[in-house]
Amino acid sequence: MRFLRKNGTLATLLLLCLLVGLFFLSGKAVTKVLAIAKSEYEDLETFTDILAIVKKNYVVEVDPKDLIMGAIKGMLSSLDPHSAYLTPDLYKELRTETQGKFGGLGIEITIRDGILTVVSPIEDTPAYRVGIKSGDQIIKIENEFTKDLSLLEAVRKMRGAKGSKINISVRRKGVARLLDFTIVRDTIRIRSVRSRTLEEGYAYIRIAQFQERTNRDLQKALKKLKSKKGGIVGLVLDLRNNPGGLLTQAVRTSDLFLESGMIVYTEGRLEHQRQKYFAHKEGSWTDFPMVILVNGGSASASEIVAGAMQDHKRAIVLGTKTFGKGSVQTILPLDDNSALRLTTARYFTPKGRSIQATGIVPDIVLENVPSLQAKAETRRPVLREENLPGHLSNRPDGEEGKEEDKEESEKKKKEDDLKNDTQLKRALELLKGWEVFKQLVQKKAA
Repeated sequence: MRFLRKNGTLATLLLLCLLVGLFFLSGKAVTKVLAIAKSEYEDLETFTDILAIVKKNYVVEVDPKDLIMGAIKGMLSSLDPHSAYLTPDLYKELRTETQGKFGGLGIEITIRDGILTVVSPIEDTPAYRVGIKSGDQIIKIENEFTKDLSLLEAVRKMRGAKGSKINISVRRKGVARLLDFTIVRDTIRIRSVRSRTLEEGYAYIRIAQFQERTNRDLQKALKKLKSKKGGIVGLVLDLRNNPGGLLTQAVRTSDLFLESGMIVYTEGRLEHQRQKYFAHKEGSWTDFPMVILVNGGSASASEIVAGAMQDHKRAIVLGTKTFGKGSVQTILPLDDNSALRLTTARYFTPKGRSIQATGIVPDIVLENVPSLQAKAETRRPVLREENLPGHLSNRPDGEEGKEEDKEESEKKKKEDDLKNDTQLKRALELLKGWEVFKQLVQKKAA
């Protein structure tokens, strides 16, 4: 059983170097192996022993490259849920995702307490439309249990060609049985920034995910809202169910609303992993109050923005406790176009609060419970003439007044949003109260 040790440590080390050189075709990799401390040679020797034993004695012949890949994946998955080996295809997909277009279901997932868990469904995607929710635990994929799947294996199973179907079963808090969903895959195109006015002077901006264009799109949205009647008296920034994205975009978003001070800092073992990011006065939007909406689906970059704004007292954070993903993943490309996604540091808010596993606790904790009236209307949908197929237009020519109809429809949508979304309704009330208070203070000073 110990036949590899007969030729001593040197022979074992040479064998390992040969294997790494053959399978990765990289002289750099061999050099790195040789640089390992002598105290670790024995562990490497055990590894090569096991590799040789499995190759010789396993019930079927196995490719040594598959064994090496399995060992790498196992090593990384044992560290934390976010460290992983990215094959060339997965690495390419990751780069594409940050540009806002990729194939799949439209959910951000993680492994929490050993269970595949939904961080959040991405707005206006197949998963979002069928009713997948933040916190849902994915127990089965195509009737196979997910318990032993790594994060990347689960992602690979759920991705596929546009138009193809997939069945998943989820466990949801408060529901006794598993919920089964059949989801039709689609090309996921994420519109990072959406904006509109809630009422004259009161603006609403939703960031669905932090992508390469988020900062530019956000600035455009702010300028457009500013140009409307009433300008921007108050702003609601909606980060609910935003799973995160690019750190640089989270920093730039925060920078837009802060004139100075730290936004976030990272702590790691190496010097270059200890970074500090600061706000700049130029181009800042600081002349109106803000309310930031968050929930359990707000993660990573979303938590950086909410934490920075909360620490600087630039905005009131309203909603429920955020997800708590406060670790930094660095992408380390390899020579064969694959890469490592490795956790290298932790995020901290300006006041030194760690986001990891604790999340951001809102200033005002408020569940998003629909009003009794909205619940009743959901149970008993009202049928009107306008709902009937082929109903007559209210105008003889069917054309005149289309612009007015569109404006009326948009107005109704805003009213419905405020009626059904208690968090958004409360945010608007806070902003209005803020303006009233400011006017009272100004009168008193005069």
